[in-house]
Amino acid sequence: MLLGALLRAVAERERQGLPQRAPAPTPVPVNVHRQIPLPRDPVLSAIYEEAGVAGDVDPIDAFMALPGSRQLEIIERELSSLKDHEQRMLKEILARDLARAFIPNPGPQTWAYNSEADVLLYGGAAGGGKSALLIGLAGQDHERSLILRRQAAELDGLIDFSRDVLAQRGSFVGGHEKVWTLDDGAQIKFGGCKEKDKWRDYAGRARDFLGLDEAGEFLEEQAASLIGWVRSTKEGQRCRTVLASNPPRGAEGEWMIRWFAPWLDEAFPDPAQPGELRWCIRVNDEIEWVDGPGEYDRGDPEPYTARSHTFIPAMLDDNPYLRQTGYRATLQNLPEPLRSQLLKGDFLAGREDDAWQVIPSDWVEAAFERHDQALKPNAPQTSVGIDVAQGGSDLTSLAPRYGTWFDKLQVHKGVDTKDGPQVAALAILAQRDSSQLVIDLGGGWGGSAYDHLKENESPIIGVNPAEGSLAKTRDGKLGFRNLRAEHWWKLREALDPQHGENLALPRDPALKADLTAPTWKLTASGIQIESKEDVRGRLGRSTDRADAVILAWAHGEYRAAQRAGHVRRQTKANVGYGKAKKRGRR
Repeated sequence: MLLGALLRAVAERERQGLPQRAPAPTPVPVNVHRQIPLPRDPVLSAIYEEAGVAGDVDPIDAFMALPGSRQLEIIERELSSLKDHEQRMLKEILARDLARAFIPNPGPQTWAYNSEADVLLYGGAAGGGKSALLIGLAGQDHERSLILRRQAAELDGLIDFSRDVLAQRGSFVGGHEKVWTLDDGAQIKFGGCKEKDKWRDYAGRARDFLGLDEAGEFLEEQAASLIGWVRSTKEGQRCRTVLASNPPRGAEGEWMIRWFAPWLDEAFPDPAQPGELRWCIRVNDEIEWVDGPGEYDRGDPEPYTARSHTFIPAMLDDNPYLRQTGYRATLQNLPEPLRSQLLKGDFLAGREDDAWQVIPSDWVEAAFERHDQALKPNAPQTSVGIDVAQGGSDLTSLAPRYGTWFDKLQVHKGVDTKDGPQVAALAILAQRDSSQLVIDLGGGWGGSAYDHLKENESPIIGVNPAEGSLAKTRDGKLGFRNLRAEHWWKLREALDPQHGENLALPRDPALKADLTAPTWKLTASGIQIESKEDVRGRLGRSTDRADAVILAWAHGEYRAAQRAGHVRRQTKANVGYGKAKKRGRR
């Protein structure tokens, strides 16, 4: 009979070690719900026909595609006809399910629960059951779990839900500790990660499960560092990370687009289906997508081991506990783009720019599009901007410029550029056509490289961003507090879609995050740009890429004219750099 055939399918799944619970009545993503060849049973044809699906679909999938009332009708009709051994099987399955502290909802939450990904992004829309998934996985499948919110004060909802699920299975210590100790010895630690380096408080203790609730609020450095401690010495223990999140609403969370580009980035050349596994390695703090699992040699002392990533979207309709409440109306009345982000789970919905943002996001995207559509110009290189990080977590970035067209940025770890000669060598390798080299001397990091390039008689300009500026905005009305403000504003003017220079920038999500992070304000001494320290506090890193592009754009025209043999007066952007009165203000 129909239910008997379904039970045989469940038994076959169990024999092969596959998930027993069925997915939701939507197309099954690759690698989420693993289909297996089952013996065809004539009695299943009615299910296939009524569900309107192809005959090669798994029978449980076909059954779940029916309306709930029809499912119940079939079950009631068939229960009385089950054989004795089938009745026993059904009771055993139900007993196992009822004994579990948490049973995921059919559909995306079940797919996420059973996903094999090392790093899973789950969610999108509000109300999709993200927080519940974290508690369910930590409480049932893992030995040592860490669940974090960016703000520890926002843990109340998670902890309240954990009490509902785990109250009869262990004890909870609140206060500063916030730890569940379960009857089987497993532990679940809750915590916050407000400050940039707060992740260090959780380092040194291996966890086999890491859950970041509202992961889009975390800094990239925090997420990457915490994942480094996801491991276990227990044989056979599954280790994984789940990033439960709505779409990020600011530049600080745009790292998620890079981490899950095959699913979230419309420009990614090989898009992935929801739940499909893709593998990547992290080289020089950049995500590199690779062909599959295994180790990859990139010239470093040790090879890189690939991790699998996937994204499983969840919507409000996937949560039976919320979809019939008034929560939908609440989301529908939110302003855009927040409405699309939380109601539709749209990670690409337009991020709202700060009213005082120096460079609008749309202007950067337009520069990316121009680069996508244009070939590298057949012209000499104009300049190379160099932002130096000698050691530490920052990056040494080089931006090669050809007129209004920028080549792909060259980015190197700070630990690999520890001294001036190393940076100078990278600059010479990046230089073409005796172009102008421009290096940031702020903080003293670029001084040694500047000296080596000067000794090598390379055309080099050293820029101290704290120096004063004599320049004005394009309309001549406003001045600048210092060179940093002048340089940023000149790039803003060049990117202006109406009056700009049609700059073409290489598509780079990290560069976009850098360029759109700083804000500005008007002071008595002119336009002032948000300090690098304040931007770092919000973004979690230095704006290395943007600084290199800005340096390359600010300089180079004079050198290009000199090289061509018809020296002309420097452009207004370069007037007075060396002789400007030093104010020493940022």
